[in-house]
Order: sequence, then C-alpha cells, then structure tokens
Amino acid sequence: MSIDTETARRVAKLARIAVEEDRLPALAEEFNAILGFIEQLQEVDVEGVEPMVSVTPMRLPRREDAVTDGNQQDKVLSNAPDAREGFFAVPKVVE
Repeated sequence: MSIDTETARRVAKLARIAVEEDRLPALAEEFNAILGFIEQLQEVDVEGVEPMVSVTPMRLPRREDAVTDGNQQDKVLSNAPDAREGFFAVPKVVE
C-alpha cells in the first residue's frame, strides 16, 4: 500500500493536524516508511513466542484481591460541601 499526497492531506485533516501544502509530500513519505516497517513486522514468524512484559523473565508484584471499605469514610466526607447520614448530599437535578 502506498500513500500519496492527497491521502496524506486527508489523514492530516481527519487527525486535525495543520500541515502546510509544501510539507505534504514529506508527510506522505513518512507514512510510507511507517507502512513499510509494518509490512516488515508482519513477515516475522512469532509462532510459539509467548508475550512478554519485560526482556528479563519476571513476575509482576501482586497483592491480595480483597474488598475493603478503606475505613476512611469520615476523612472522605470531610471534603464534601454537604454530607448527610454518611453520604454525599447533592442538589436535585431532575424533577
């Protein structure tokens, strides 16, 4: 696939990027270089290769998945402009 100047103009417009007319050919070349690199990547055989988080084998730190209330209700509600009975009070918006 090859990107021409008109396509580069359209992509710039869709991305809401202001590109001057004399810069459109260079932008089209950059797009073509990116697409060429993607085509190269598609030729790589990755069959049987596990996805990695890092180049060194490591496990991400994990914590116990436990539900807590945080025990900070008073601290949280102290920031509210209006709190009643342990909840945030907000003005009525729909009648």
